[in-house]
Amino acid sequence: MGTSQLTLNLTEGSVSFSFTTEAAQALKTAIAQLLDSLKANAAKTPGTRPTPQKPMEYQYTGDVFLEIFCNPNIYASPFAAKVLLTLRDDRIRLSTEAELTRIVEDINQFLEQAD
Repeated sequence: MGTSQLTLNLTEGSVSFSFTTEAAQALKTAIAQLLDSLKANAAKTPGTRPTPQKPMEYQYTGDVFLEIFCNPNIYASPFAAKVLLTLRDDRIRLSTEAELTRIVEDINQFLEQAD
């Protein structure tokens, strides 16, 4: 199980922590499902009510605990979507919002470097 430093770029600043390639693949899969939900909401015909989509709740426990949450029902498109990101260990806790598109780019870059 390869562990590397994942850097997530936030609206203001960034955060880096140890992350595995397996966890990155799982996160990428969860985000792909979220993007499908966001696209389904964006494709609805005007005047019709969209089908409620399940929120994305991703959790990873390693050196740190990472949780990423997004409710696709409140965003008009994948480009407008934001995620709630919580990163904590026994000494510190960080909770912030991040742009979904940036998280996607960061995960893809992490996986490219791991290859």
